[in-house]
Amino acid sequence: MSTVELRFAALPGHVRTARRIAMAVARRAGVPAGALDEIRFAVGEACLRAVSVNRRRAPEDLVEVRMTTSDGVFTVTVTDSGEPSDDATPAADGGLLGAPALLDPGLGLGGSDLADAEPSDLSDGQDPAVAGFALPPGIGLALIEGLVDDVQIRRRPEGVGTVVTMSWDMKALVEGDLAAANPAR
Repeated sequence: MSTVELRFAALPGHVRTARRIAMAVARRAGVPAGALDEIRFAVGEACLRAVSVNRRRAPEDLVEVRMTTSDGVFTVTVTDSGEPSDDATPAADGGLLGAPALLDPGLGLGGSDLADAEPSDLSDGQDPAVAGFALPPGIGLALIEGLVDDVQIRRRPEGVGTVVTMSWDMKALVEGDLAAANPAR
């Protein structure tokens, strides 16, 4: 089992560095090239969320990122100092809104701003709110849940902070790459 750990100040510029390190660790662990963009995006979203939460709750606290490879599973854990509800949009039924509802422009949660945005409109690692985009709370976690094989969101053992754990089964990723390269005719 190999492990890489990062700790960085809650500054948006550090998100880019965390993503790049995650990509390098994933490549070194043998994650297929076809899954690297997914990992880059998911790690970036988790780190951006953690930076945003820490800046509001505890700006002096560090964001913690831990990347491990064990038994064919690549896992990234991002820990912040906030509550899981710090980045969530409640639904009318008391639950949380999922990705489709969060992106619906009719809800007035910022989906229309996102629909008109170009990827080049945001600098790598820039906080979308700073760039003038109104991202709805919870969109980062909803996107991560759509990208990652296994996501767990829980409280820190000591009670203060949120731990987002994302795992990818490398065997399934390799099989997925092979199936995409050789579609059944």
